[in-house]
Amino acid sequence: MSAGVLPGTARALRLTMARAQVDGRLPSLVAGVVRDDELAWCEGYGDVPGAPDDTHYRIGSITKTMTAVLVLQLVEEDRLELSTPIGAVLGPVTYGDRTVGDLLSHAAGLPAEPAGAWWERAGRSDAFTELMAAETGRGPVLAAASRFHYTNLGFAMLGEAVARLRGEAWWDVVQARILVPLEMGRTSYHPDAGAARGWSVHPHSGALLPEPSSDTGAMAPAGQLWSTVADLGRWGRFLLDGHPAVLSPSMLATAGVPRSTTLARGLDAAHGLGLAVVRSGATTLVGHTGSMPGFLAACFVDRTRRTVAVALANATAGLDPSGFAGSLLATLEREEPTIPAPWRPSTTVPAPVVDLLGRWYWGATPHDFAWEGAEVVVRGPGGDVTWRYRVVDDSDGQDAVLVGTHGYQDAEELLVVRRPDGTISHLDLATFVLTRTPYDPAAPIPGAPPPKSQD
Repeated sequence: MSAGVLPGTARALRLTMARAQVDGRLPSLVAGVVRDDELAWCEGYGDVPGAPDDTHYRIGSITKTMTAVLVLQLVEEDRLELSTPIGAVLGPVTYGDRTVGDLLSHAAGLPAEPAGAWWERAGRSDAFTELMAAETGRGPVLAAASRFHYTNLGFAMLGEAVARLRGEAWWDVVQARILVPLEMGRTSYHPDAGAARGWSVHPHSGALLPEPSSDTGAMAPAGQLWSTVADLGRWGRFLLDGHPAVLSPSMLATAGVPRSTTLARGLDAAHGLGLAVVRSGATTLVGHTGSMPGFLAACFVDRTRRTVAVALANATAGLDPSGFAGSLLATLEREEPTIPAPWRPSTTVPAPVVDLLGRWYWGATPHDFAWEGAEVVVRGPGGDVTWRYRVVDDSDGQDAVLVGTHGYQDAEELLVVRRPDGTISHLDLATFVLTRTPYDPAAPIPGAPPPKSQD
C-alpha cells in the first residue's frame, strides 16, 4: 500500500526494505510508515503469508510499552507514584524495595531475566507467586538508580501490580484500557491462524529452523503479544498525541524523557518510563523494539516530524529493528520532506501579555518577546529561540502566571515586577533581570553594570 506517498518515495522505501530483507536473510519483512495520521505506506518483502498490513507477527517487548501505559494510567489517577516501592503493591517479594519509576526505566538494578529456563523459549506458568518464589536467594545485580540495565523480570512485576490494583488479569486490562479505545482489534495474546511462523535461519545452509511459540504466562507483560503493521501504526499515533481515554499527552511526553542510560550508550540511546529514546541521524525517535524466538519488531515515532515507522520480521536474528525503523523515516524525510504547519496570524493576545511584548535587555544583550500561537516566544541576538513561556493563569486580571516550556528557563516562572503605577519595572527570570533599556539604573541589577569609561 503506497497511496499516501509518491511513486518515487514508495520505490525508495521498498529498496530500503529489500536490502534489509536480503542482507538479514529474513523469511519475511513487513513495514509501514504513518504520516498525517494515516498509514501512508505499507509493503512486505519475502514470503509474507497474508496482507502486509494485517498479518500477525509477534511483537515481543513492544508489549512493555503497553504495560508501561497501564502503570502510568495509575500514576495519573494518583493510585501510584513513581517513587512507590513495588513491594507496596506486591507485598513482601524479592526486589520489593525497588521503585515503580526505576522499574519502568530499567534503572532498578534487577536481573535481566527471571530464574529458571529461558522464559521466552520455554514459557512460564501464569502463577506470579511461582515466578517470584524462584527469585528467593537471588538479589539485585546493581544498586538502584545507578544506571540502565534492561530487565524483563521488572516488567513482569509491573504487570502484576497493574493486575492487583485493577482487580483483573493483566491481559484483560490491556484489552479494556488500551486496545478497545484505540481500536486495535488485531492485537492479541495468541496468534491467529494466518500468522507468520517464527524461524531461525541456519548460518551456513540457509535452511529455516522452526522456533517455538510459547505462552509466557506471568512474564507476559514483558513480551507476549502479537499484532499487525496497521495496529502498531495506531499505537504509534497514540504515542504521538495520547488519547483522552488512555493517557494524556503530557504524561506521554514525560514518559519519553530519558531517565537512564550507560556510559557506552551515552546520548545515542536511553530509556524513559517504558519508552526507548534513540538518536537516529538528525532526529530522535521514541518507541521500542521487540525480540522473541523467531521474531523481531520495532515501533518508533518521530515527534518533531510527526511520523511513525513500524517493522515486523519472522526471524530470530538478522535485523537491527530500531536502525531499520530509523532508515525508513530518514528515507521518507529525504524523498518527501516534512511540510511545516502554516503560519497563522494571532487572533487574540491575553491582556496581561500585551505589555510584555517587544525588546528587553539582559544587561546589554537584547531579547525579543513575541506572542506566537499560544506562547510567549523569546529570541536572542541571533534570532534563535532562547525561551518559551505558556500562560498558566491570568485570573487576577493583570499579571499572567507564565511558566517556561523551553530552554534554560523550562519550568521556571517568569515574574513581572511592576511599579506602583502599574507599569513594568523589570522581568525576573529566576534572578535573570531583564529591563527595557540596557542596564536600566532604575531596576535591580544582579552584580554591577559595566564600569564607566575613564576617557
